[in-house]
Amino acid sequence: MTTYERDAKTLELPWPFTGREDELELVRRSVAGGRQGMVVTGPAGRGKTRLVTEAVRGTDCARVTGTPETRGLPFAAFAHLLPETVSLHRAVQLLSSVRLLLVDDAHLLDDVSAALVHQLAVHGRTRLLVVATDGARAPGAISRLWTGELLPRLALEPLPREETAQLLAAGAGGPEALTVNRLYRLCRGDLRLLRELVDAVRERGLPHRVPDSAVWAWRGPVPITTTVRERAAHLLDRAGPGERETLDRLAFGEPLPMDADTLDLDALEALESDGLVHVDEQGAARLAHPLHGPVLRAAAGRLRARRLARTPDSCAAALETETATLTRAIAETDVRAVPAPVGEWLVDECSGIPARHAAVRARFARLRGALREAAAWAAEGLRTTPDDPDCHLELSLAAAQSGDPEDAVTPPGRGTDGSDRLSAPGPASFEGRSTTDSGSPRPPAATWWAAARGDLDAALDAVGEEPYDAVRLGAPDRAVGRLTGVFAAHAEALSRGDGPALDRAAQALEERGFLLFAAEAYAQAVRAHRDPSAARTSRTRAVALARRCQGARTPALSGLVLGELTARQRQVVTLAAAGLSNRQIAEKLTLSVRTVGNHLYSAYARLGASDRDALPCLVELPEAQPA
Repeated sequence: MTTYERDAKTLELPWPFTGREDELELVRRSVAGGRQGMVVTGPAGRGKTRLVTEAVRGTDCARVTGTPETRGLPFAAFAHLLPETVSLHRAVQLLSSVRLLLVDDAHLLDDVSAALVHQLAVHGRTRLLVVATDGARAPGAISRLWTGELLPRLALEPLPREETAQLLAAGAGGPEALTVNRLYRLCRGDLRLLRELVDAVRERGLPHRVPDSAVWAWRGPVPITTTVRERAAHLLDRAGPGERETLDRLAFGEPLPMDADTLDLDALEALESDGLVHVDEQGAARLAHPLHGPVLRAAAGRLRARRLARTPDSCAAALETETATLTRAIAETDVRAVPAPVGEWLVDECSGIPARHAAVRARFARLRGALREAAAWAAEGLRTTPDDPDCHLELSLAAAQSGDPEDAVTPPGRGTDGSDRLSAPGPASFEGRSTTDSGSPRPPAATWWAAARGDLDAALDAVGEEPYDAVRLGAPDRAVGRLTGVFAAHAEALSRGDGPALDRAAQALEERGFLLFAAEAYAQAVRAHRDPSAARTSRTRAVALARRCQGARTPALSGLVLGELTARQRQVVTLAAAGLSNRQIAEKLTLSVRTVGNHLYSAYARLGASDRDALPCLVELPEAQPA
């Protein structure tokens, strides 16, 4: 017997299936009961095959796959299911006894196999799951499955940012929030590219462990792998007058103003019409895909790179503009996503970022409900200015509203000008330092530090110059006459116990980008509604928004966490939180150990938890009570 040894690092194991709970349920329902099946489409690398494979796991399913090499061979994909010589009519008869047929890469089937799949759909005796890639030439018999409405079609959207973060945590050890954002921007839903980039980053030793944390961060250049280069090959071939020079200038300096002194406007127009360059409403031009810049920079010669490359000092004016834009958005109580690529570039290149910009970015992210991102921006600011009070405050607030009371108190510190605040109007301002001279937290940090410990009386007593905090904690009477706009509408609806009005306030908050505030308002509406149907709708909306808030654990959201699980999942999670092992849970509930594991894994995805260590705090969240 010969034994073959291989370096463990070279073995590529599949990442666990993560997220896609709604899509998974849709696909499973499509092949259940008397239904005929479904077509799943999407760009290459979006995870279509993983989704349908997960959906049919444990079922009696026949599987065929189209390949480029066999497109000219009749019935090539069905060779393992059909006799060597068979007519189309006979093939339909033989496969009509198959209960479920999964057809992967259906766009690569030969014409006869495509006709067979189409006929099976027409006859309706075999349930079909058909997977096809968008943008690829497909046989007419395949495309007519959905255009002719023989089967419903699920067009798979990119994996959301939150589920991408869960996938990275499960498959690659857990990157911090800004690294997740960077990978998400670069890959745009291409999970194959995501896997290749993460593997390349790790193989080249580019990540570093974040101090006092279990997560890792990636800064520095993008590895130019074969797939990365292929994604941008069409840019390197551009040969029109001035096009390559324009692309290179953008690659080294985007965003750039659209003027003749900076860019070749004729070349820019041609590149924009081909979808390679995007020009925003302010007249700033940037490459259409964030992956293109690293490839163009890598392809430039050393002298060309030296001529075009920008330095952190050259970004000062653009960075100040971004800071002002974000501050203005906060002041106008509208925190919908705002492009701010210069700050991201400085962080990605490990160049260091001014604490003032980092604090504004952290605050903007926190108001949007992106708590992990807020903490990461604050930490970046503290790298350059360790005593910055505003970054300390943002770090403390993000930690406390994530349900981490042990991390909610930060060291005292003051700005170089002796100030305690970064003045900018709007809700949840920076007013107040994170700690007193004795080290105890001060408002607004004290409010959320106490709330994170479950002491709502102390939290409300600590509410000072942040009246909206009292509304979020269920005591709107303490904010009477001190709020305006949508925040006042939220307070008034809560004080009246008006469920529909709370729903309207939540919708208005969501439209302005305040996702965590909206989730809390919907959660409060659940308790206020007298109509059980309306309460269920509010709960669903609250849960959906809370899942986008990166681990938010505030009193208003208590009770919602387990409400989104199935009854069986709640049983399993409750027992796991109590410390029982999978085998003990299986014995107690008369389930298989594998079934228990599957329930737990699905629950992790829905709850935003990485493992069972996070379950106790999710199960035992304090119930918010109005004061």
